[in-house]
Amino acid sequence: MENDQGNAAIYFVDRQETGGNAQKIAFIEGTKEQRSLTYEALGAQSGKLAHLYERHGLGAEDRAAMITLDCIEFPVIFWGSLKAGIIPIPINTLLSTDLYAAILSDARAKALFVSAELLPVVEPALKHAPHIKVVFVIGEAPEKYVSFSDALLECERRPTRAASADECAFWLYSSGSTGKPKGVRHVHSALQATSETYGAKVLGIETSDVVYSVAKLFFAYGLGNGMTFPMSVGATTVLYPQRPTPDAVFDIMKKFKPSIFCGVPTLYAALLAAMKGSRPDGFDTLRRCISAGEALPSEIGRKWSELINVEILDGVGSTEMLHIFLSNIPNDVAYGTSGVAVPGYELRLVDDQGGSVKTGDIGELLVKGDSTASDYWNQREKSKTTFEGHWTRTGDKYERREDGRYVYCGRTDDMFKVSGIWVSPFEVEQALIEHPAVLEAAVVPAMDSDKLEKPKAYVVLQAGIVGTDVEQDLINHVKQAVGKWKYPRWIIFVDDLPKTATGKIQRFKLRDGWTRV
Repeated sequence: MENDQGNAAIYFVDRQETGGNAQKIAFIEGTKEQRSLTYEALGAQSGKLAHLYERHGLGAEDRAAMITLDCIEFPVIFWGSLKAGIIPIPINTLLSTDLYAAILSDARAKALFVSAELLPVVEPALKHAPHIKVVFVIGEAPEKYVSFSDALLECERRPTRAASADECAFWLYSSGSTGKPKGVRHVHSALQATSETYGAKVLGIETSDVVYSVAKLFFAYGLGNGMTFPMSVGATTVLYPQRPTPDAVFDIMKKFKPSIFCGVPTLYAALLAAMKGSRPDGFDTLRRCISAGEALPSEIGRKWSELINVEILDGVGSTEMLHIFLSNIPNDVAYGTSGVAVPGYELRLVDDQGGSVKTGDIGELLVKGDSTASDYWNQREKSKTTFEGHWTRTGDKYERREDGRYVYCGRTDDMFKVSGIWVSPFEVEQALIEHPAVLEAAVVPAMDSDKLEKPKAYVVLQAGIVGTDVEQDLINHVKQAVGKWKYPRWIIFVDDLPKTATGKIQRFKLRDGWTRV
């Protein structure tokens, strides 16, 4: 990767502002107002953040938390912080007050940027965040806080601060699919690394593209989809601050006609259910669809391809690696697999002793690439067990097929044995989802009366289906599809499943006896 100027904002913002894309819309909101921001305006506004920070006593390497909806202020704050040498920390906008308190305390941020709509949930957490000197509110600000828009108007532009490609640029907190979120620290060069690998060589993003990512900017998958990838080539992103319901997605597709759509498996399933076999307006301009966050069930991929006439590139990424490093590629999709290594990354499968596993056997996936995080903030032991020199442990179990494709088998702590044989929860879930009565499914181990682990399934049915009518049919279907010993001994029918904001099913909650119905 060639970039002598280490500050990532030079490549993503300053380069576009002074080039041929200066007057092009970089971001537009998919709301009634449709506020937008050109590359030139982004450069000018983000250049004022250094002065804003100066006025409130923040200096180089101080941290600024962002509990900010997907709006045009988000890129201004993120890139402006990098320009100023301040470390932005985008945080999940769907958390509870207690989690905000824990993260703000852990991060020791000195500034907070918060969307006005989120203040009722965030404000009580501030009493646990003594390091915060100033709270900037995006939108209507109460008197005791600072209006971000008003404060920025009073500031002057400053030059982009020089930075090493290897110095810390920003943090992301992991989505918490297995428990407490962890602060993941990334360096400046990681942003360009993902753009030059997945963005260029798999997604194939172009200047003419219009991107809509259902995945929000506050986590790694959405940050690449909606910000760094389009900005790397001067494309346009549609931002949507609210919850992406099927109706909201349909409306955005119709109004803005994106060419690239970035989703998660649960949303693809919900969209297909809402479409009822008919392709809505606005989907005819799509040339690329991608999925991550959780392995894509093959049935969903096939149905989408048949109806929309665009294949879904299912891939695997992580907060630690910043984006997707294992993916299906255009015109070579094999649903039910995660594809092959993204160019620029290396993969290994290892057993519990760290030795390589044979083709066809299951092992933990390790990945090597330039976008890896430096460490976890304030968690040295966890850092040592995850980041092993050039290699990063993903915590995912995979099987490598003879054709070189990787098949997802579950998280390392999700796998369990039945009758002495390893069972992949995802394999059982795939079988359940292939049944026409099932919308979603999650499988976890549970103890039977003999204190032996057996599969337990939580199932969301299609509208109008009654559980008592299909329970035995589902059991028989799984037996025939994946093996007689793998069928769920218990099936719990629920209205929805616990998920992170990225769409990952929180199986640890199901293992702990989640009872929402």
